[in-house]
Amino acid sequence: MEFRSPTVWLRLMHEPLPVAEAVSFLQTPEAGGLALFLGTTRRWTDDRETLSLFYEAYEPMALAEMGRLSDEALRRWPVRRLCLWHRLGDVPAGEISVLVGVATPHRAEAFEACRFLIDTLKRQVPIWKRETLSDGQNVWVEGIPESKPR
Repeated sequence: MEFRSPTVWLRLMHEPLPVAEAVSFLQTPEAGGLALFLGTTRRWTDDRETLSLFYEAYEPMALAEMGRLSDEALRRWPVRRLCLWHRLGDVPAGEISVLVGVATPHRAEAFEACRFLIDTLKRQVPIWKRETLSDGQNVWVEGIPESKPR
C-alpha cells in the first residue's frame, strides 16, 4: 500500500525496502541537505538474541497517520521531498524495517525533520511488532509512551 506525490512518498511494503529508489526520489536540485534514517532489526538486546521482528498494521489507518506526519513535517520545515516507508511481515536480524528520508535546502533542517518523523512514527503510527527470540519465545514489543513532540 502506498501514496506518492511529487513531494511525498509513503509506503507499507512486505518486501525488502529498496533504499536506492528512496535516494533517487529524494535527490532534487532544490535540496542541499538529504537526511536518511534506516532502522534495522537488531540481533542483540543485552543478552537476548533476536532472530526476527514481525510487523503488522491496519494498513489504511497506518498510511493515513503517516500522511498526517508528513503534512506536519511539510508545515514545520522547508521540505522539498520526503519518504516514509515501513516494512510489514517478518524482518530478519540485520534487515531494514523502516526508512525515513528528507530533502531540504540545508542539512540542519533535514536532520530535524528526519528526527521528528522517525520519533513520531514510532510513537503514533499503529504498527505493531512481535520479536522472535533465539530461545523460541515470541514477545510483543510495547510501544514508546506518548510524549510531547519535539
